[in-house]
Amino acid sequence: MKTPGEILAAAHDRARDANLPYAGAVTPEEAYALLQADPAARLIDVRTVAERDWVGKVALPEAKQGAVQWALYPGGAPNPQFLEELEQQAGKDDVLLFLCRSGVRSRHAAKLATENGYRNAYDILEGFEGDKDAEGHRKTVGGWCKAGLPWIGA
Repeated sequence: MKTPGEILAAAHDRARDANLPYAGAVTPEEAYALLQADPAARLIDVRTVAERDWVGKVALPEAKQGAVQWALYPGGAPNPQFLEELEQQAGKDDVLLFLCRSGVRSRHAAKLATENGYRNAYDILEGFEGDKDAEGHRKTVGGWCKAGLPWIGA
């Protein structure tokens, strides 16, 4: 098993190689390992409340996770309170691991957090459910659920 330092080094390498505007990107397995080993690591779920309620959520102690909607449901309008809500849940020096459904909103959240002084903002690659498979279903191609990591179904 990799140490937190090795995981973050790999995440930084991904950021450098892809010219990402935030600290880095981690796989779901790496995110889970960091959350277990690094006291400063915190998962921030940026999906809507409806997604968490109807699809499921990560099973971690409350102290290790937070939730700040990137977009509001219904309608998908940007959450105008995103930064204020993030500030209430996380410190600027915390290792923040942003999670969404498939890895798109989490990238935007990591970028915005970085632009606003959060030095350790990371995207969780593949998200909670991953991309759609050939039949249009999620949770079969990639993501937190496909990796067999702890989650609570709706």
